[in-house]
Amino acid sequence: MPETWALILSHQFVFQGMFLIKNISLYRKTGETIRGKNMEATLSTVFFSIFIVVALAMAFSDRPPGKIHWLSDALTMPLGLALLSLSLLISGAALIHLKDSWRIGIIDAQATDLATDGIYRFSRNPYFVSWILMFAGYSLILKNAILFGLWIPCVWVIRLMILAEEAYLHSAHGDDYARYKKKTPRYIGLNVHSNK
Repeated sequence: MPETWALILSHQFVFQGMFLIKNISLYRKTGETIRGKNMEATLSTVFFSIFIVVALAMAFSDRPPGKIHWLSDALTMPLGLALLSLSLLISGAALIHLKDSWRIGIIDAQATDLATDGIYRFSRNPYFVSWILMFAGYSLILKNAILFGLWIPCVWVIRLMILAEEAYLHSAHGDDYARYKKKTPRYIGLNVHSNK
């Protein structure tokens, strides 16, 4: 098994690579900015960055503070790897299925389509679900109480972002979004609906 820092860097390379490719290709296609300037998006980016930096610092440290020694690598490593793999699958599907409606934050001046197909049949916020899975995966792989503690405010900030986006989507799509919201869970679920 490779060192934990190599796992985290590899995961970030793929995760951020997909994100960057999506942003560049969409900007080239539309010629419009895709980054909103709302507080929730900025907070999410800051907390995401803090979590990744702390995780990498813990991974590079010989004696990281907050290490949970009683957790078994035989349990945490496979479970953490499964969560990281799932985070990549979900984030990739979210980037693909959102098509040209992808934005980082809210941009009121840009009208986008409401995505309800693909992975958006199972979750209204799959990209944020992939963040949550990533945070949990890193916390497990590193067996670190500090990361588990950071996970809580990170999830809270993600929820703020989700609530802001939900308000925007309701104002932009009205009854269509209200119907979609009734059928599809905020985070993840198996209640599949048809497109009829």
